[in-house]
Amino acid sequence: MSRGAAAVAAGLLALASACASGASGAAGTSGATSAAQGQVRGTVTVLAAASLKESFGTLAGRFQAAHPGTRVRLSFGASSGLAAQIRQGAPADVFASASEKTMEQVVRAGDAERPAAFARNTMEIAVPAGNPAGVRSVADLARPGTAVALCQPQVPCGAAAAELLAKARVAVTPVTREADVKAVLTKVSLGEVDAGVVYVTDVRSAGRRVAGVPVPESVNATTTYPVAALKHAPNPGAAAAFASYVRSPDGQSVLRAAGFAAP
Repeated sequence: MSRGAAAVAAGLLALASACASGASGAAGTSGATSAAQGQVRGTVTVLAAASLKESFGTLAGRFQAAHPGTRVRLSFGASSGLAAQIRQGAPADVFASASEKTMEQVVRAGDAERPAAFARNTMEIAVPAGNPAGVRSVADLARPGTAVALCQPQVPCGAAAAELLAKARVAVTPVTREADVKAVLTKVSLGEVDAGVVYVTDVRSAGRRVAGVPVPESVNATTTYPVAALKHAPNPGAAAAFASYVRSPDGQSVLRAAGFAAP
């Protein structure tokens, strides 16, 4: 074999070796990624504020699609009630609260740490379709004969409503105090009350069943939503992954579409 032919043969051998090495490295990387994804599996139980029902339903579906082998079990309710369940030992992986104050109760009890804010919400007056009582402003809520529904005072939507009414200097005696914001919205949509103070996202999610009466920014109240993986989560890997997903660009796009503001 001539020297030129030998050099070409040696070059081809080196190239083949490099290609084989690169393929092996790519396979190793793919295997590591698959292994990492494989750690996120099983059921993840999420306790979330009632106002997150629609958006978290969408997030759960997307999370499951991104992590085959996972199942997201959602439980919605008043943040204060969910926090009490967690402190009493209810098995859950993630808590998403409608207020930082409520989340802090769980943190102080040693059931969560390092919660992260992921959304903000503001209040709006919801009235039945057609607004039969003619409620046009916050002041109209105090008009004699106007039936108003509010959340219970210990619930974030009740606390926010109280702040709003105090800023507006409007005294309202509700005909009913409901357990969570969706219960208030139901009263309104069924026409059982003339108005209810809920979140702007709830008015949007109700569609044509209710109409919204905007609240001036000068008297409106805002609440911040934090999320945390719980310290005693039965599925800690999936818990951390879901809490991170809520704050990811994809998760945030779902929340923005539902009407939530950035934290």
